[in-house]
Amino acid sequence: MNFLGAVGGDGGDDENDKEKEEEAERERQEAIREAEERRKEKHRKMEEEREKMRQEIRDKYNIKKKEEIVEQAPQEEPNPLMRKKKTPEELAAEAEQEDLDDFTKLKNSIETQVNEIKTQIEGKCSLQ
Repeated sequence: MNFLGAVGGDGGDDENDKEKEEEAERERQEAIREAEERRKEKHRKMEEEREKMRQEIRDKYNIKKKEEIVEQAPQEEPNPLMRKKKTPEELAAEAEQEDLDDFTKLKNSIETQVNEIKTQIEGKCSLQ
């Protein structure tokens, strides 16, 4: 049994341990981030080299590069798993908007048909 804490002994170890753990976690996260940046830079350089080789081949055989329109996201979050999750209200609003489009088209189509039938009936019937 450990009686030191009960007698008022060395009770400051918990704070020191906690601070050390937090510092270790910060260092670990920083190392992960740096490794990810190095990996991305490596892949960027490799892609540049590949594109350079592709361009040389295009030039050699007089091939025109296909123009692809690529819209860049404003700034992609570092980890897609950590992105902001949509609230149920946002999800419901999106679903309602999608339904509204189809529903509105159907509703307008039905209203048009009803008005045409109404006009036909009114032409055949006369109220006295």
